[in-house]
Amino acid sequence: MRHMRYVRWLSVALVLFIAPRMAIAQQKQPPAGYAGSAACVDCHKESVHQFEATVMGKLIKENGGVKNGEHGCESCHGPSKAHVESGGDVLPPISYSSKAKTSVTDRNASCLTCHEKTSRTMWAGSTHESRNLSCTDCHVVMHDNTERSNLKKASVLATCGSCHREKAAAMSKFSHMPLGEGKMECTNCHSPHGSPNEKLLVASSVNETCFSCHAEKRGPFMWEHLPVTESCSNCHDPHGSNKIRMLKYVPPRLCQQCHLTPHGAPSGRPEDQASVRFNYNKGCVNCHSQIHGSNHPAGVFFTR
Repeated sequence: MRHMRYVRWLSVALVLFIAPRMAIAQQKQPPAGYAGSAACVDCHKESVHQFEATVMGKLIKENGGVKNGEHGCESCHGPSKAHVESGGDVLPPISYSSKAKTSVTDRNASCLTCHEKTSRTMWAGSTHESRNLSCTDCHVVMHDNTERSNLKKASVLATCGSCHREKAAAMSKFSHMPLGEGKMECTNCHSPHGSPNEKLLVASSVNETCFSCHAEKRGPFMWEHLPVTESCSNCHDPHGSNKIRMLKYVPPRLCQQCHLTPHGAPSGRPEDQASVRFNYNKGCVNCHSQIHGSNHPAGVFFTR
């Protein structure tokens, strides 16, 4: 009788205490080819400490909050047992250092394992992807540089400006979009991770992108100004200009790119200078004030 009770007690203990602990012990053993994050900490203590303070580090630490996070460091770097056993002589399968032989495609694929939705759905075939741009060219992972997005530079403008220097410099001109003031960012107009539209625009056209802020210029108008209907960039340089309202030319010369009569010819022809009434010190919009379009019955010349 006592023997039967002992067997029952042992069975209960096995189910309630011993079996779960054995299962946990088996789970803690890294799979084949993996060294486990503990091995990474032994050599990369400072980097690991910085990484744990980032959003991604916190998600991985909190019960696999990141997809495939159960592998810790090796979720991004791949199985690195050979790297650990060689004392660092053998690089991990996926390395992001400047000396890395890992292809840009493989590095980006590692990031897209988790970051494959929302704006990244258009990454494949995009302008930046086709030019062999790596995620780590714009983002850092191991420490926080910015408050969001783990950007490589202090702001979106500085990050984009590291390649698009001409556009970033234009923001310092007399008339510019308020990026430097922090009221908007490059990503308000462009989608850096891919877009089906020209110039990686977030909307279907230049005009639709501009209308997201300048809704009063959308219309519809009874009398439409064709250059405006075609593209706002026919007259404005959205990245900045030394002319008022980010215009490409000083009025009236801007208008005279198209309108040769009745107020004169383009100023490039000296023989016509005498007939040019508005060549200096006046602007066409003094009279044609509704230049983006008019809904007045008598507004065919955009004067009303």
